[in-house]
Amino acid sequence: MNMPPSPSGDEHIDGSSVRLGALVPLTRPGWVEAGRHLLAGLDLAVREVNDAGGIGGRPLELVVRDTAADPERAAAAVEELAGLGVAAVVGEYHSVVARAAAARADSLGVPFLCSSAVLDALTEDPTEWVARLAPAQSHGWRIYADFLLGAARRRIAVVTQPSVYWASGTHVLRDHLAPRGGTVVELDANALTPEALCDALVDHGGTALLLLVGHPEPAVPIVRAVRGDRRLAEILIGAPAGQPEFAEWVAALGEDGSGIPFLRYLPERLGLLGERVGKELRERLGEAPSFVAFEGWDTVIVLASVLRSHGTDRAAIAESWPRVAVEGTRGPIRFSRTPGISVWQGAWAPIQVVERDPAEPDRFRILHVG
Repeated sequence: MNMPPSPSGDEHIDGSSVRLGALVPLTRPGWVEAGRHLLAGLDLAVREVNDAGGIGGRPLELVVRDTAADPERAAAAVEELAGLGVAAVVGEYHSVVARAAAARADSLGVPFLCSSAVLDALTEDPTEWVARLAPAQSHGWRIYADFLLGAARRRIAVVTQPSVYWASGTHVLRDHLAPRGGTVVELDANALTPEALCDALVDHGGTALLLLVGHPEPAVPIVRAVRGDRRLAEILIGAPAGQPEFAEWVAALGEDGSGIPFLRYLPERLGLLGERVGKELRERLGEAPSFVAFEGWDTVIVLASVLRSHGTDRAAIAESWPRVAVEGTRGPIRFSRTPGISVWQGAWAPIQVVERDPAEPDRFRILHVG
């Protein structure tokens, strides 16, 4: 689905627009709610940039393309956007999709600022063209593993589906837990019914089950089955990838969806900028903004700063990553080279392990801070 460009903003801005391509999952099988929050943040920031005079008097224009969680579609969108003359590409939530987009952006010489995807190996080889705001998976998931250890959960089962993202997460968990007395066993979501999965968990004697699977299928029926099995009353269900962050999780699972710890990239308390942007995002979304919406806003603000300082030349934008110093909604944003990561990495956004409060599922409880 091709989306129309966003309105460019106030009438006082003149001249041809500076275009940013935006990759967002807006239809299934993409995580549509995450895409809606990401786009809300991107679009709000574009409007604010234009209200402040745009880029040297030129309006900033967002040209949105729906990736639908399809890597090939994302790569084709990057090529199309490059042909449309965008100064840079932003966005994307799904890691495997962002990886395809990053590879195509690198090959075409188009700057890509990835908002939300966390896979460490966003490109096969080091690149100057790609930067990322979200913390790398290895960083965040090690913090999640520390939370499990602190909660005395050392016999970990992961129910997973074939994906480089889930495989990478399992590898991070195993490498971090094994030297500290933890074990990780993998259960195949495609081979086991939810009921058979419960039997396997009982046989394993696991103290935690981590959902490394898609949402709503098969995550929702797995949670229902485990919650309904008295043999597993003491097991902790976890979702490091953040499935419980969004309202549709509660809509699907009700009380069963609470008490499931996940990673969230927010500080314990937002500053004045974060509070102000959060209020605007809440009005746009009709609900509390997720960290993904803040990532969207921060993405555009970083690019606007770069465009004002270094112009719209693509090479100049890519060369600017190490000189970025911008105040974002969740703290200062800077990019650096991080060992083992092939792109310019924002180091690091705040990381929490949180859960929905069983007594009040619309409220989040912070369990651990990294």
